[in-house]
Amino acid sequence: MTTLYQSTITSLPLLGRGKVRENYGIGSDKMLMVASDRLSAFDVIMNEPIPDKGRVLTGMALFWFDKLAHIIPNHGTGISPETVVAAGEVDQVRGRAQVVKKLKPVMVEAVVRGYLAGSGWKEYQDSGAVCGIKLPAGLKQASKLPEPIFTPATKAEMGEHDENISFEKMCEIVGKDLAEQIRTVSIHLYQEAADYAATRGIIIADTKFEFGLDEQGRLTLMDEVLTADSSRFWPADSYREGISPPSYDKQFVRDWLEAWRDASGQPWPKTKPAPSLPADVIDATAAKYREAYEKLTGKAFA
Repeated sequence: MTTLYQSTITSLPLLGRGKVRENYGIGSDKMLMVASDRLSAFDVIMNEPIPDKGRVLTGMALFWFDKLAHIIPNHGTGISPETVVAAGEVDQVRGRAQVVKKLKPVMVEAVVRGYLAGSGWKEYQDSGAVCGIKLPAGLKQASKLPEPIFTPATKAEMGEHDENISFEKMCEIVGKDLAEQIRTVSIHLYQEAADYAATRGIIIADTKFEFGLDEQGRLTLMDEVLTADSSRFWPADSYREGISPPSYDKQFVRDWLEAWRDASGQPWPKTKPAPSLPADVIDATAAKYREAYEKLTGKAFA
């Protein structure tokens, strides 16, 4: 296993650092997107890397981009990342980077939920609805919804929390026509991915998509797609209603953080600094990411 907490490419201009990725400029129309092994939970970056996480997530994203390309174009260029950096920087990008088109990002996250979990479950308990969408009474934690629902969120600055919004609010932000197009495409992407994942023994409980507009104004899928960082994956053979199912994604870390207490018995307030992850949590999380990749793709992670 290998780790890269933060890339340090100097042969290309740094455009920005996100929670887990760095973006570097390539001319005026492309960029290099490098996935590190950082892990963000509750919008706080953990201090310890998860070995091979960036490589696993990049491989998973590339798998889905290819599988769903008939639904919507994506940001891929097909250019090898190793060809755009200096020779001494190749190890930083091998298997964990993409050369992608520069797009105008749509500043709303497109969240699709097929099951009741996470913030959606908490909101349902309070109001019987999620993002203004009224749901049937009597649902439990992890209940399958009658049909997938689209629940957008605002994209927060680093260190801030994303905020669930209504579809009407999304229309105000990006315009009604674009909002409706994104909703339709997002549900289509989720349904097709969920149907495939079910054949591999995995439930995709929810996921988020990010979109941009190309130079012609066409909607384009970007960033990452259906990875263990952007989705909630559950093993179908151990799923049941009423509990938080065991997970292939970073829910494993979230659950550990929720249970953490300091010396005085106080929980972590979900602000910096994060508690130090113990070795067994790091190793188990890395194993979960690799297992999800192998189950979904049918390929051994190399």
